[in-house]
Amino acid sequence: MAKQIITVIPGDGIGPDIINATIKVLDKAGCNFEYEYADAGLVALEKHGELVPEETLALIKKNKIALKGPLTTPVGEGFTSINVTLRKQFQLYANVRPVLSFKGTKARYDNIDIITIRENTEGMYSGLGQTLSEDGMKAEAMSLVTREGAERIVTFAYETARKEGRKKVTAVHKANILKSTSGLFLKVAREVAQRYPDIESTEMIVDNCCMQLVMNPEQFDMIVTTNLFGDILSDLCAGLVGGLGMAPGANIGEDCAIFEAVHGSAPDIAGKNLANPTSVILAAIQMLEYLEMGDKAENIRRAITDVIESGDRTTRDLGGSHGTTDFTDAVLERL
Repeated sequence: MAKQIITVIPGDGIGPDIINATIKVLDKAGCNFEYEYADAGLVALEKHGELVPEETLALIKKNKIALKGPLTTPVGEGFTSINVTLRKQFQLYANVRPVLSFKGTKARYDNIDIITIRENTEGMYSGLGQTLSEDGMKAEAMSLVTREGAERIVTFAYETARKEGRKKVTAVHKANILKSTSGLFLKVAREVAQRYPDIESTEMIVDNCCMQLVMNPEQFDMIVTTNLFGDILSDLCAGLVGGLGMAPGANIGEDCAIFEAVHGSAPDIAGKNLANPTSVILAAIQMLEYLEMGDKAENIRRAITDVIESGDRTTRDLGGSHGTTDFTDAVLERL
């Protein structure tokens, strides 16, 4: 059997440190992957003159699986978000962001287990109709929701729920105000829900959903929603379990998937051996599950759970005083 080749994009800032830690964990767990490295972000801009070089796109296309660290898109005109570029290029229509409580974090809740599934290519992030008047006084953008896009993401959510033994899917919308776009999404979500009588289906307006997540998050199991709402809600969910350092993300398409840390590149602590690699390690667990290597995923999850719960060599954001390498060593020892 041929070795699985993973395209690895170390990224910017703390990216190389936490990606390096994650590769060590994957190797220690006996995953037996081969890695091909590629540049994207500021590091690629300096080296190749573009944020996402052609050779990087070619590698992702060839290997169909990528693991990436945080990337920096320069702020200002002329630069499209790299993540949006990759999602569009490879039609990665589903963004999957699980959050899970780990004992030992300083989170407010200890029993959270929620997956947010976000439509990844349409909505307000489609980049359509973005204009700014010449006098700088009026800006416009267009939100695009298609029946096909809505049906695809909601079906993906229910199929994932069924596969993972989830009991309930909540469709989040703003159809009371955004009657056309959010209205279409909700209409399609209701239609798809009919096909899954074994799963409880609920719906919630996005502002109420934010309040409910803060007050009573235990009521949620899986959330499915449009691009902008999903972006905001998934960060809110990360806050329930200790922040973005504990939150991985997967971008999944028909035949290609990119797994990532969802936090930024934290240039202020880059190269200082301070970063918590948990987010990328959890993204690697998502990758293993996608590759149907559930036993390896479970071993790594157990190791990381034990390190955080015991407080053995944890990083500062987890209440410890250690750095990336110490924390990684603690995980490796348990593996």
